[in-house]
Amino acid sequence: MRLDKFLKVSRIIKRRTLSKEIAEAERVKVNGKLAKPSTKLKINDEIEIAFGRSILKVRVKELKNHVLKDESGDLYEIIEEIKIPYE
Repeated sequence: MRLDKFLKVSRIIKRRTLSKEIAEAERVKVNGKLAKPSTKLKINDEIEIAFGRSILKVRVKELKNHVLKDESGDLYEIIEEIKIPYE
């Protein structure tokens, strides 16, 4: 499954176009390497996303094309969430 689609289906990012833009802005890494929106994901891949003042690291648990809102959290597990303090 493509990275941009996974981020949308898992509801980590609300819209696929936004997940594509974030990846193109080099704010997403998969297994420690910068990732493009078309990067193919596998189970157990680690995704690191740099949001404004936080970094979210998750591990892919399942790949599905469609899930209900309540089940979207089952597709990944949060490894770490780092908040960057204001200076």
